[in-house]
Amino acid sequence: MTKYKKGKIVKGVVTCIESYGAFMAFDEFYTGLIHISEISSGFVKDIHNFVNVGDYIYVEILAVDEEENHLKLSIKNINYRINGQYRRKKIIETPNGFKTLNHKLPLWVNNKLKIIEKNKNSIDK
Repeated sequence: MTKYKKGKIVKGVVTCIESYGAFMAFDEFYTGLIHISEISSGFVKDIHNFVNVGDYIYVEILAVDEEENHLKLSIKNINYRINGQYRRKKIIETPNGFKTLNHKLPLWVNNKLKIIEKNKNSIDK
């Protein structure tokens, strides 16, 4: 059972803006679209006047497509702002950096090549 239902107000992040609407992400499964007609009751010349990529905002769910994990959204009848833009944290590199990947990658490649070779030989028999 999904946590997203028609009429519910949820928080998400704006991931892309096109001339026809703004795309949102909510979790690792669900995305959504605020169509330009659901941005404001008045005329919307530029969606960037309302939201920008990276903004965390509240949206109202108009419809849920369970098969596609997609939400139809609106902000025109709610207070959608959450204290401006989300503050991004600086990424701190680990002491090992890419050393682990550098060490493990050849092992992973060799293992995969062995599996491929084994499967290729079994098909030929």
